[in-house]
Amino acid sequence: MFHKPVMLTQCLDALNIRQDGIYVDLTFGGGGHSTAILERLGPEGRLYSFDQDADAEANGREIVARDKRLTFVHANFRFLINHMHYLGVRYVDGVLADLGVSSHQFDDACRGFSFRGDAPLDMRMNRKQELNADVVLGTYDEERLADVFYLYGELRNARRIAAAVVAARSDGKPWTAEQLCNVVAPFVGPDREKKDLARIFQAIRIEVNGEMDALRQMLDQIPDILAPEGRFVVMTYHSLEDRMVKNFLRTGNVEGRQKKDFYGRTIAPLTQINSKVIVPTDDEIADNPRSRSAKLRIGGKAL
Repeated sequence: MFHKPVMLTQCLDALNIRQDGIYVDLTFGGGGHSTAILERLGPEGRLYSFDQDADAEANGREIVARDKRLTFVHANFRFLINHMHYLGVRYVDGVLADLGVSSHQFDDACRGFSFRGDAPLDMRMNRKQELNADVVLGTYDEERLADVFYLYGELRNARRIAAAVVAARSDGKPWTAEQLCNVVAPFVGPDREKKDLARIFQAIRIEVNGEMDALRQMLDQIPDILAPEGRFVVMTYHSLEDRMVKNFLRTGNVEGRQKKDFYGRTIAPLTQINSKVIVPTDDEIADNPRSRSAKLRIGGKAL
């Protein structure tokens, strides 16, 4: 496994795993959550794990070779139902989605996810796609770049950052993490350096991977794939995705538009299992600092 799975026990308990149940891990990553789910399944249980990353696929194939209860699906989770129907599965008893970037992706300098080091910026979760961070920084016009920084990084000085990036472009030379950090340095407060840089890199990563669209498409499929009494367990790591998940669990759509029945009760396909968001303990944060921003939400489908 590449990393320590965040809030492992809480996720497993939230899934309410039955030994003979069918479950989906939408974000295999280093395999931590999937391995733990398999440990709770009986001989008749089944797990389907999705990931579009080639490194995750290699790790997944190794586990499949040892445990035939696991089926690895090399695909983006936006194609959840298509793949499950192709595999002959109509309903599942639980779905887990850990929306964080894998620690392996952050720690592997050649992947270009981190603002530490001097690696070329890439940020593709699927390295077969053409769009990467270098293309975004090197070809987007100033207005489009500003939208990326504002919408996906929630940066109030997005326009100034975008202008600085455009002005700093050099003929054909690939962008590196160090170069981008130097360009945006004047717009990063000394007391907020890590947080501001994280938001800038987050914004580019979200754009490269189409993360918000993929999340929206995945959420829309959850009510149709869950069996009665099925569980949907999702961990978010920044306010944009958490807002979408929270709205979806509350109203059935990511915009938070409420639909009410004749009696004024909100109509939603899932029920919120935890009224209060679950966060890591202080001990877990101390042991795994990357868990600090994680928020766990649970939805359930009624009979």
